[in-house]
Amino acid sequence: MADPYHIDSHKLIYHPARTAALLEVGDDWEKAKAIYPIYMEISPIGACNHRCTFCAVDYVGYAPNRLDLAIMRERLPEMGRLGVKSIMYGGEGEPLLHKEISTFIELTHAAGIDVALTTNASVLPADFLDVALPHLAWMKVSINAGTPATYAQIHRTRERDFDQVVAHLTQAVAEKRAKGLACVIGAQSLLLPDNAAEMVQLARLCRDEIGLDYLVIKPYSQHLFSQTRLYSELDYRELITLEEQLRGLDNDRFQVVFRAATMRQYTAADRYDRCQATPFLWAYIMADGTVSGCSAFLLDKRFEYGNINRNTFQEIWEGDLRRQGFTFVRQQLDISACRRNCRMDAINRYLYQLTGNRVPHVNFI
Repeated sequence: MADPYHIDSHKLIYHPARTAALLEVGDDWEKAKAIYPIYMEISPIGACNHRCTFCAVDYVGYAPNRLDLAIMRERLPEMGRLGVKSIMYGGEGEPLLHKEISTFIELTHAAGIDVALTTNASVLPADFLDVALPHLAWMKVSINAGTPATYAQIHRTRERDFDQVVAHLTQAVAEKRAKGLACVIGAQSLLLPDNAAEMVQLARLCRDEIGLDYLVIKPYSQHLFSQTRLYSELDYRELITLEEQLRGLDNDRFQVVFRAATMRQYTAADRYDRCQATPFLWAYIMADGTVSGCSAFLLDKRFEYGNINRNTFQEIWEGDLRRQGFTFVRQQLDISACRRNCRMDAINRYLYQLTGNRVPHVNFI
């Protein structure tokens, strides 16, 4: 099966200048402080209308915090000037519940930053298709079942939400095609024992009825701080065989991206010995404005560098709290305490190849 978007891999190889700067840092804060994220995740709102059985950030509490439009009008152009290249709106809540999310997306694109959205799509703001969709590089919808009953069970919501999501996606695809928009529209599902039997059905729904560009089927990863432990012992050695059933569903307009490589890495013994991506290549902004170096450690003060409601992004990123975080990750962080298959896992594997695990005779290219 094709993976034209490199979803089951990484794209750091397309940023050699930033990678080279990172490799030169060592333990030198003066070199480290001006290396800004390539990619950021921002949570516009903490509230969510679903309570998914697998939710990694349930421990944060779904507080109704929301980012302020006036602050974002200042911070987004600043981030673009400082070298941030992409922002994905998602986070601990449902981003489309924020009444000004369409304006956020429009402002992000205007700042020269590629912008994307991860959503459950059970709600669709009235201005979204006109204002936001033309500016999105991609939009990915979490739809973790192929039938309304299983969807309601996993998302812990009403069965009618499933049909609502399908209708909203169908609208978005129709708008994209009518206006010739560049936005790639896809869906994703965690592969769980509860929904494994419906993945072929879901793929056909996405391809034939909705007209999506792709469906990602990916593994669950236990968050160390999550309250939910329902899938903590999940073993993908049996579920990974589903890949064979999904072969042949691709065509020239639709791909199933079955993340087999990530599933295998979930229990793989080989791993890098430290995190080199944090606090450099990415960052996370919570709905209360807190800037964090890692979404796997939300609410952990060692990964919090400041708040955009009180300081500029440059003041935060080059400030003393990030310096302390840099020293902590470099000298003290034990990655056995990290979430496996975290967002930066593939990036860290690549950086480890470049630094700590070099093959012999690398100059014979």
